[in-house]
Amino acid sequence: MKKTIISTEIDSTASTVGEEKAIEMIAKAGFDAWDFSMFGNIAKWSWRTNLVTPADHPLATDNYLAYVRKLKKIGEDNGIFCNQSHAPFPTAPQGIKDVLKRSIECTAEAGGKICVIHPENNKSPEENAEMYINLLPFAKSMGVKIATENMWNWNRELDQAAPAACSDHDNFLEHIKAVNDNYLVACLDIGHAEMRGLNTDLVKMIRTLGSSLQALHIHDNNKHKDNHTLPGLMDIDFDAMVTELKKIDYKGEFTLECNGFIKSQPDLEVALKTAAVTVRALADKFDALN
Repeated sequence: MKKTIISTEIDSTASTVGEEKAIEMIAKAGFDAWDFSMFGNIAKWSWRTNLVTPADHPLATDNYLAYVRKLKKIGEDNGIFCNQSHAPFPTAPQGIKDVLKRSIECTAEAGGKICVIHPENNKSPEENAEMYINLLPFAKSMGVKIATENMWNWNRELDQAAPAACSDHDNFLEHIKAVNDNYLVACLDIGHAEMRGLNTDLVKMIRTLGSSLQALHIHDNNKHKDNHTLPGLMDIDFDAMVTELKKIDYKGEFTLECNGFIKSQPDLEVALKTAAVTVRALADKFDALN
């Protein structure tokens, strides 16, 4: 029986050892693939000033594709591949939109098949569709699907998450339908789906999205904050996740985004191995279901 691919984001590891070493360590830990994080390395955005500035990183130079090829080769030499990527966010600042095509191009060069691009939190499905529709011809030329993701805002008065683009199952599906193209798919962030105040849960999300669901961000939380910790450490029911994914015949990878856990651990190598064992156990449960 073919095993489900397990993957993890590289940002939390690369922030300590750099991207090249991160890919080596992720392979050594037992992952099959790497999720290409492109957060602050193509362009930087400041939460304080709301301004986009150039990044001091190879991906922000004219030789960006050569650097991506180098990362891909490191992965291949260590027996793993790039399965998906994450473009810079948030997507509201115009300067970030200017680098989204580069993110898609880098994904293709690395060998990834899906690039996660956040919707704008406070826009309607129809308004966000305009951004995705504008990007799709280029994405198709690169052979890369774009995945939109379920987001959240924060209600300070109630101290809980508040609705945002794709934050509940119905709104998520409306975003997919507004674009109505096979190259716009869903990446379900499991942790975001379980945050109090969003009137949804992972089972409703998976059931509603069905075949549109082609990528995952897997992590745990206390059903209040966006903790991004390792599955099994907090309150999310991951047995329910694997059961529902099997019901819709999910065919994608199991990709971790437990950066909160990785960054909090004193030993990076041990943290990555623990993460790989944890997500492999989830994938094995999924594979064993009839």
